[in-house]
Amino acid sequence: MTPRRLVDKFALITGASRGIGRAVAERFAQEGATVAINAVAPGPQADEALEAVAAAGAAAGFPDRRHMLVYADVASSAAVDAMFGEVLAAFGRLDILVNNAGIQTEEPSESFTDETMERVLGVNLLGAAYCARAAIAHFLSRPGGGAIVNNSSVHQLIPKPGYLSYSISKGGLDNMTRTLALEFADKGIRVNSVGPGAVATDINAAWKDDPVRRKVIEGMIPMRYVATPEQMAPVFAFLASDDASYVTGQTLYACGGLTLFNEIKSNSTS
Repeated sequence: MTPRRLVDKFALITGASRGIGRAVAERFAQEGATVAINAVAPGPQADEALEAVAAAGAAAGFPDRRHMLVYADVASSAAVDAMFGEVLAAFGRLDILVNNAGIQTEEPSESFTDETMERVLGVNLLGAAYCARAAIAHFLSRPGGGAIVNNSSVHQLIPKPGYLSYSISKGGLDNMTRTLALEFADKGIRVNSVGPGAVATDINAAWKDDPVRRKVIEGMIPMRYVATPEQMAPVFAFLASDDASYVTGQTLYACGGLTLFNEIKSNSTS
């Protein structure tokens, strides 16, 4: 049975119209939260996500939650500020921010384009910082603190050749998580990250639907299979909930053991 750890909490989840973000939004609704689903622009995918979140919440016994869609390109600080204004006007308060929005582009590191570097860092790192700034300002404005959960990656630790901008963004997100956690630990504000491994989402379209490439990826994972977005969602819910009330500044790797360096498994280290 799904826990009910987020009853009466209000959450904003960026990039939540698909993939891990949508799964997290549905899980939060199942656990009793009211959810603002961020998408970069209106479209059928966002509408479907809102319907799915409402249905998930209703099926779990929360039919009265007024979930909402909110549109913003998180790479724009002005758009982020406007989004927070809209969410706070609708909800009255915010308890949880999930910085999930993320993109990646493969480029040779010796010839990456300025446009790609600026766009990936803008969405993955600056966008998370802009959202965290707005959330923390709100958390400080009223009693009760709050929780931020960032969607990072095993690639904040494991290099990803050919994806320099993505690797930089996730390494920066790791330090942002720890810096904000330390700065606001005595204010009742917790900041943590989830570090997913290989997950079957659109961001991994290059291999998820290619049986040959997918088999190669699975061979790198000690647990020998690729995760679903739904396997990531409970990890976010845990870190956002009071079950993690004494956890801050941490990255919880949900990666099937990727960070254990699978290549060493068959070698003698003695």
